Amino acid sequence: MTIEVCAYSLESCLNAQLAGAGRVELCGGLGEGGTTPSAGLIALVREHLKISVYVMIRPRGGDFVYDEQELAVMRRDIDIARRLGADGVVLGVLKPDGRVDVATTRELVSLAAPMGVTFHRAFDLTPDPLEALEMVIEAGAERILTSGQKPAAPQGYKLLGALAEQADGRIEIMAGGGVNAENAPLLVSAGVHALHLTGKAFRPGQQTYFPEDISMAGEVPDERSVMYTDPLRIKAIVEAARRIESE
Repeated sequence: MTIEVCAYSLESCLNAQLAGAGRVELCGGLGEGGTTPSAGLIALVREHLKISVYVMIRPRGGDFVYDEQELAVMRRDIDIARRLGADGVVLGVLKPDGRVDVATTRELVSLAAPMGVTFHRAFDLTPDPLEALEMVIEAGAERILTSGQKPAAPQGYKLLGALAEQADGRIEIMAGGGVNAENAPLLVSAGVHALHLTGKAFRPGQQTYFPEDISMAGEVPDERSVMYTDPLRIKAIVEAARRIESE
């Protein structure tokens, strides 16, 4: 049972590794739900981590239908991630009707080789998840990250189970969204192959002066706080997964 941590900083990546995680999904763009991280961050994380590093390839926030200019950026970012030593990339491309864009995904999977490819939670926006599963397999990705098309994975455990059963070893199913040590047994019982979480916590930033009526983000987290991966939360789920496997 692999524990993957979604991380937005070198600090969080180091915390994940220290706590026993097996893989990191490295992202930028916290306020947009995860976009491609900077080349500098990828390089530093690769220098410091021994565990697997998968890099998010997402040129912007918003939907997952991309025009040719955006795809050109994604192709270039995949090449940069490979040259900087990433073990894999994370991406998802849909058509306007929400179905998986098999041809484009297959092209990006081929371009990424020999790196692995995770198809991310764009999967949760598809109208027919069982069809989408077959389409992602056809495109050649090695893994699907999904909450079972619910706001949080524990709510989607029935679909996660159906996906794992239909996958039948042809592709990995990784549960993500609201995952923690308490609900890990439920998700493992559904038959998923990996668990994905941020393990996030917040601390006050070092800056003490802020105008009351100005915010760059306008949402939480704002400029007054810093999000990081809490190693205690990661360690708790790693230990929970080990207990489950030993039973």
